[in-house]
Amino acid sequence: MAFSGAPTAYLNPPVPFSGTIEGGLQDGLQITVSGTILNSSGTRFSVDFQTGFSGNDIAFHFNPRFEEGGYVVCNTKLNGSWGPEERKRELPFQKGMPFHLCFLVQSSDFKVMVNGNVFVQYFHRVPFHRVDTLCVNGSVLLSSVSFQHPGVRPANPAPITQTVIHTVQSVPGQMFSNPVIPPMMYPHPAYPMPFITTIPGGLYPSKSIILSGTVLPSAQRFHINLCSGNHIAFHLNPRFDENAVVRNTQINNSWGSEERSLPRKMPFTRGQSFSVWILCEGHCLRVAVDGQHLFEYCHRLGNLPAINRLEVGGDIQLTHVQT
Repeated sequence: MAFSGAPTAYLNPPVPFSGTIEGGLQDGLQITVSGTILNSSGTRFSVDFQTGFSGNDIAFHFNPRFEEGGYVVCNTKLNGSWGPEERKRELPFQKGMPFHLCFLVQSSDFKVMVNGNVFVQYFHRVPFHRVDTLCVNGSVLLSSVSFQHPGVRPANPAPITQTVIHTVQSVPGQMFSNPVIPPMMYPHPAYPMPFITTIPGGLYPSKSIILSGTVLPSAQRFHINLCSGNHIAFHLNPRFDENAVVRNTQINNSWGSEERSLPRKMPFTRGQSFSVWILCEGHCLRVAVDGQHLFEYCHRLGNLPAINRLEVGGDIQLTHVQT
């Protein structure tokens, strides 16, 4: 497998995954790895930025371990010998749960984001331009591996960074050459409410939408809507006055049947911060709150790419939106 100079992506690549990065790494390159942690007996996975396929020279070894309470090891291997480990006693991954990993190559370090939050920075021990191979191994099921090359800049003056991901439904592991409109991330300290934005390219399997914010102390309700034209394909509606999280679909101004069941107690708390992660799959949406899977919602509107608008309103303050 080879990654060309243009942005590329693989959908559902097999694990272990290995791919050549044509031209090596460059300052500003962003690599995104999305998938799900397996519930298997395996306790580790790794993402390696290396020279060649032998594994003797790894510039950056990112290695989450579900052992001893959970931690992440970062290291470098030269001529077959590991250097000193850098350990972070924190594990932002959970077995059976989806994840979204983003590696940004910078002149001095790798910046790693997990599920939209900065997790660690790893300073280069060897020149990063030596890296020409990406490998993913371990207890994960991959949904996509994508590359965004520097120089993609939005015309919109708002503080938005864009990530190009190519997606079409086809053979797993195939490289795709037709880009959809890039996803957008809004690192804005305060959002106007209600907040409305586009979902570039609409929904498709492996698409993630991430929102973070704080519930107002006197909150009664808030909602997150994924919309298609005049329809609300997915209505997520936490209600503090009813101690419920209501899900529904509205077609032609008519609501369908509500879904309210939850596997655990109300995950939102007045006055507390939260993060919501909506992952689109072929038959449903998987929703996690604060990294914990909460429920699945089967699609009621079949035209996923037409679900291209996000609306957020109610008694919250937003701090982060990624569509």
